[in-house]
Amino acid sequence: MYETFNSPLLDNAVAQLSKLPGIGRKTALRLALHLLRQEDSVATEIGQALIDMRQHITYCQECHNISEQPVCPICSDTRRDHKILCVVETIKDVITLEATHQHRGLYHVIGGVISPIDGIGPSDLEIESLVRRVERDGIEEVILALNPTIEGDTTNFYIYRKLEHLPVKVTMLARGLSIGNELEYTDELTLGRSLQNRVLFSATFHDQ
Repeated sequence: MYETFNSPLLDNAVAQLSKLPGIGRKTALRLALHLLRQEDSVATEIGQALIDMRQHITYCQECHNISEQPVCPICSDTRRDHKILCVVETIKDVITLEATHQHRGLYHVIGGVISPIDGIGPSDLEIESLVRRVERDGIEEVILALNPTIEGDTTNFYIYRKLEHLPVKVTMLARGLSIGNELEYTDELTLGRSLQNRVLFSATFHDQ
């Protein structure tokens, strides 16, 4: 049973804020009360920023990263190496890898990993579009930068098999990353070195 605050408007504000991940009702109440103490313009600007983001940000038709245009700034940047694709799970991973300043190629966001227990199969991910992109654009290297988990490794192997017939080098991040760690929480130095020292994906299982 949730407590109410003798104000339907405050109740509603708290209910809406608590829909955000990691925000419980106590935190939502603290945020709502903070906004009440601010000038009207503060709440208006926050609200408008969220509306603008939701209405005008879409996904790049090439890499599936967020974009305000049909093709994102990374994909349209002629200074980057358009023959190298770095495959990641989420948009947050693009942001994390960009912060290392070690990758000058492009990205491909597949939107998750294969996880039968969660009902996620290959067809739920942007893997076929990755294969088409490699074929169409003559990609020379695909870097598998999925999180080092069982599901991530399973997805790596699936992608490798899908690309095996193509003349493309498939590499993966060097295992300076601990098993189970997510890219988002890995320090930039470790992640940057893992990207620089990437290895052929085939070497990770042929030597076993």
